[in-house]
Amino acid sequence: MTIRRAVVTGASSGIGEATARALCERGWEVVAVARRAERLARLEEEIGVIAFAADLTSDTDVEALAAFLGDLGPVHSLVHVAGGARGTDRVEDGRVDDWQWMFDVNVLSAQRLVAALLPQLRHAAALDGHADTLFVTSTAAQTAYAGGAGYNAAKAGEAMLAHALRLELNGEPIRVIEVAPGMVRTEEFTANRLGGDKVAAERVYEGVEAPLTAEDVADVIAYALGVPGHVNLDLITMRPVAQSAQHLLSRGPLRPRLEDGLRP
Repeated sequence: MTIRRAVVTGASSGIGEATARALCERGWEVVAVARRAERLARLEEEIGVIAFAADLTSDTDVEALAAFLGDLGPVHSLVHVAGGARGTDRVEDGRVDDWQWMFDVNVLSAQRLVAALLPQLRHAAALDGHADTLFVTSTAAQTAYAGGAGYNAAKAGEAMLAHALRLELNGEPIRVIEVAPGMVRTEEFTANRLGGDKVAAERVYEGVEAPLTAEDVADVIAYALGVPGHVNLDLITMRPVAQSAQHLLSRGPLRPRLEDGLRP
């Protein structure tokens, strides 16, 4: 049986870590990539990933990752989870440094990885029938909201990169998949966006019944990679039931509207 190898970025926490775990459970060999080497080392010891510490905003680090993978063997899937948001400023008040950071970690990191790893993905596809690229974007890529313009623009840019890549790879057995989650409650994302204010981060989820978890998104990623190789799930948009749209969020218990006198 061919061992399939996946490179998972952002693997030191949140959706990236959950994805590394989900793929390991399904028999993948996972190369876990993130900046924080100590967290990757713990994950390596715990579940057997192959850890590689890298800053994906660095050309040198991405080149080193490509060289490491070249020695390791075929890369069947690139799962790009790493990214992030900074601030909730209005356009007129936006900090250019924050916007540049968001563009670099969400868009340019994806371009660096594709450029560096596509030869190895092609090699794996030639050997085993197909290969995958999968990008975790956001519903913020689809719908703008006040205070979100920098993140909206960055995630929309990453989504457009995936859409263009799919066209450019037409005729090759390499799938391009986009997973766009809505509200996901993770340990770090919102707190980081709000400058480390954990109290403010908790208020974002206050009263929301069952926001998505990192494990929910990881399960969808694993499913998308596991369907037959001729099937491409171009775009998977996923939200908690409490979030009907980017701007419509229910706070409080979810209850059916029953006719008068009826009870569950």
